Amino acid sequence: MRLPNGFGNVSKLPGKRRKPWRARKTIGWDVNEAALTVKQKYLTIGYYETRQEAIQALAQYNSNPFDIKSDITFAEVYEKWSERKFEEVSRSNVNGYQASYKLCSAIYDVQFVDLKLSHLQGVVDSSGKNYPTLKKLRILFNQLFDYAVQNEIIGKDRHIVEYLKIGDPVKSDKHYRFTNEEINIMWRWSDNNEYIQLMLMLIYSGVRPGELFNLKKANVNLEEKSFYIEKGKTVNAARKVPIHQRTLPFFEHWMQKNDSEYLITQLNGLNFRFDTNHGQYTDSYWKPLLQDMGILQYKNEKGEVREHTPDDTRHTFTTVWKEKKLDEAMRRKIQGHSGKGIGEMVYTHFEFEKLREELNKL
Repeated sequence: MRLPNGFGNVSKLPGKRRKPWRARKTIGWDVNEAALTVKQKYLTIGYYETRQEAIQALAQYNSNPFDIKSDITFAEVYEKWSERKFEEVSRSNVNGYQASYKLCSAIYDVQFVDLKLSHLQGVVDSSGKNYPTLKKLRILFNQLFDYAVQNEIIGKDRHIVEYLKIGDPVKSDKHYRFTNEEINIMWRWSDNNEYIQLMLMLIYSGVRPGELFNLKKANVNLEEKSFYIEKGKTVNAARKVPIHQRTLPFFEHWMQKNDSEYLITQLNGLNFRFDTNHGQYTDSYWKPLLQDMGILQYKNEKGEVREHTPDDTRHTFTTVWKEKKLDEAMRRKIQGHSGKGIGEMVYTHFEFEKLREELNKL
């Protein structure tokens, strides 16, 4: 049956497709006066398994047209999404999204409604990046397609990111735990150096280095023996963390050290900019001190010589926790891992004491 004038049109695309029926609507005309030609401009509503589903989608669109202009491009969706998103996440997270976006230059000008799986797969296949980077890219795609669905730029059936192939994860040796002997060496040296104390604060709290460097004194509660992470790498990073009983004197020392609003500062009293300049800490403090203690380098399982990085402190916490067979759910809460039901932590006094009790078993 012919559809009413102005309703839109439904057509079946050639070839073997899971959703061959395309619903689209005329949104204007491109007039070329010099060539005396007129070209119709379409808005693609979506692709469907049956003609009836396509007609229903057209009817829904006609009753409630998309609020955002139909010809919005991938780049424009990113700009609109990032305006709000970047206010909610840390600087390091923003840097990650921006790095992923730079890989997408080939589809910047493609209208979002016209994006196909082949467009996204083409970005992945031509990037030359490894699995961890491609995983971040897929996260960006998911965020943008969620935004597009929520703002009715595309229908739910056009959320195609789940079909994107980014390969399989490869076990990484990027982080390597400190041995018990190396940790004991740190303890022996800690009496004479506050920056070695800092290493132990990281190991016994399990937080990301950037989270501790961004910690303000106002968020440290010595009476309760806790500190509060306002925000971090993930949406689950905001949390209250207990202070291990062995490192409490170190927190007390740093709280009294100077007038800075930040707990951890450089020798000159300024705070570290770890999120944007790892080298400021790594080259001037981390490497020289580990070198002095004779524990900067290690050999991995392949016999390759590597150097410890600040993130090895967090990996050490995780590994030791598992070796001692402590409560895994509590570890995830302390470390602010992503996961269903994790989110921002609000504890009763009893719950937090159980968390502290488990931590002090390290």
